[in-house]
Amino acid sequence: MSDIQKAMALLISSFDKYSGKEGDKNTLSKDELKDLLQNEFGEMLCKANDRAAIDRIFKDLDTDKSNSVDFGEFVKMVCCLTQMCHEYFVSKK
Repeated sequence: MSDIQKAMALLISSFDKYSGKEGDKNTLSKDELKDLLQNEFGEMLCKANDRAAIDRIFKDLDTDKSNSVDFGEFVKMVCCLTQMCHEYFVSKK
């Protein structure tokens, strides 16, 4: 498996690790998202322990207003964070 394929599989398994604990296995509830952010992103998202920040992140991610975050919405967040990290490290060169 290529590095990109491994990264894709890791994204899927990471989402699946947290989704469905409170219901639908294909979406993240607000509490599931909070656990994912705290455990998988840690200090990268320094606001992961701030409930108001989690509420804002959840609202921004839940673009279809379903009161849950689906895999597509999750991937958009990861893509945005990845792009921001890339831009940060490119500017440091």
